[in-house]
Amino acid sequence: MLDFIDFTGKTVLVTGGTRGVGRGIARAFLDAGAGVAVCGRHEPDPEELPRSKHSTTALFVRADLRDPEQAAAAVDTAAAELGSIDVLVNNAGGSPPRAAAESSPRFVSAVVELNLLAPFWCAQAANAIMQRQSQGGSIVNIGSVSGQRQSPGTAIYGAAKAGLSNLTKSLAVEWAPKVRVNCVVAGLLGTEAAEEHYGGAERIRAVAASVPLGRLGTPADVAAMCLFLASPFAGYVTGADFVLHGGDGRPAFMLAVEGDGK
Repeated sequence: MLDFIDFTGKTVLVTGGTRGVGRGIARAFLDAGAGVAVCGRHEPDPEELPRSKHSTTALFVRADLRDPEQAAAAVDTAAAELGSIDVLVNNAGGSPPRAAAESSPRFVSAVVELNLLAPFWCAQAANAIMQRQSQGGSIVNIGSVSGQRQSPGTAIYGAAKAGLSNLTKSLAVEWAPKVRVNCVVAGLLGTEAAEEHYGGAERIRAVAASVPLGRLGTPADVAAMCLFLASPFAGYVTGADFVLHGGDGRPAFMLAVEGDGK
């Protein structure tokens, strides 16, 4: 991890920070010396909470972030317990695959609420606190390459992530200069849910082989970018998308040509 970045005395809230990428992000900030709170709908067992190499454990705040009042309360609770909110990482999100033609109004609303509206509710509450702080604050949204290209099978998710990228740019202008807002656009990631998502270890290896860097991204990769964007090293960076995809994948026309043996 970025050992030269020190967050001692800083406070961080990571949404969806109890597993997967969010857990990795929370642990990275803990390792860097920050006080960290994580939130989610279901309280994990105490031993499952993110823990640093120094045995510091994250604070858990229970909330359904799709509800504006619960989202604001989660941010306020974290700030009250930690003493401030210097960094918000909007990580909570995701969607099961669903064909667009078969997506019900309830499903569509739930995906948009989780991946676009919940980050806004949290950011809005965090901004209110950060604007009152002499040091301001930093908000990092976790986006997806699905919001920058076709996303068949997860069209609503892709549209919501595209909206999150645009929201990042707009908030960065509205809330400057006290609050910086940036977005990490994540590509294919290997987490505990990857095998189920991609369909087994063999398919994971095939997907990883399609990435120019030869592997899936990790929670540590995303966490490192979050540390950088929230740090003074990115003090002149706001309203930016940082694409983290290992070079993305081979273009479809190349796969078609290679499939013909040419």
